[in-house]
Amino acid sequence: MHRIGVVGAGTMGIGVSQLFAEGGYDVVLVDTSDDILDRARTEITRNVRMAPLVRPSAPRRRPEEVVGRIRFTTDLTRLKRAEYVIENVTEQWEVKRPLYRELDAVCPPDVCLGVNTSAIPITRIASLTGRPARVVGTHFMNPAPLMPTVEVIRGHHTSRETIERTTALLDDVGKDHVVVEDSPGFVTNRVLMLTINEAVFLLHEGVASATDVDRLFKECFGHAMGPLETADLIGLDTVLRSLDVLHDGFGDPKYRPCPLLRRLVDAGLYGRKAGRGFHSYEPGHAAPAISRGDQCGD
Repeated sequence: MHRIGVVGAGTMGIGVSQLFAEGGYDVVLVDTSDDILDRARTEITRNVRMAPLVRPSAPRRRPEEVVGRIRFTTDLTRLKRAEYVIENVTEQWEVKRPLYRELDAVCPPDVCLGVNTSAIPITRIASLTGRPARVVGTHFMNPAPLMPTVEVIRGHHTSRETIERTTALLDDVGKDHVVVEDSPGFVTNRVLMLTINEAVFLLHEGVASATDVDRLFKECFGHAMGPLETADLIGLDTVLRSLDVLHDGFGDPKYRPCPLLRRLVDAGLYGRKAGRGFHSYEPGHAAPAISRGDQCGD
């Protein structure tokens, strides 16, 4: 394979596009507006330029070389020549449902569709297509160029050939992989979202501040990031949608999103991408993390 299609130029689509372009693939990155694609181009350029600082052992690449391998387009039909497609759009069924019908119509019948979703079952998405054997979960972690392992999810109809093509592709760009069976949230997010949600409840109840919650997980368990920092990195809107999918999928109240999480999402405080979530990321602004008083409206 030489040409990879990437649908969605948000945080994950940017990372996946950069990963494959750095790996020598031609990439077609599709989104709905030129403004979104321009931001993606700028972000990929910045990420490649900064890569030696965060990945000292990685090969050094020129930003123009990497970006030059990516075709930025709003035209979904440009995927007609793609040999593998990875979808990364927002975690909303009403967005994914019409998209997969379009992808099924546009992409050649032998092309595999990799679903980079946080929680929606792969079998449910595959049912929207005429190629369920060629639909597979490709759950990249953020940031995709840095994280070493990809969770590969086998849907009910996913064929062995599709799994083999997917894992070979990941091997080629230096990613390890773990193949799991289909379930809402799979392995990673079924556990992680519960952990994040419970941490938000601790904050909501005034048990500890965001800083102290994260500090305990880092210093007591050796985690690189605490659960609330992780939520900020993922995006609080994505966390909320994932919990809603888990709650709907299992019908279990343990997945009920914390009211504080909903309130922050309603306020547009999505985490790093918005400059503020449970912690502040605004340049030159040293606002503290949410404290025990803040979350209760005191």
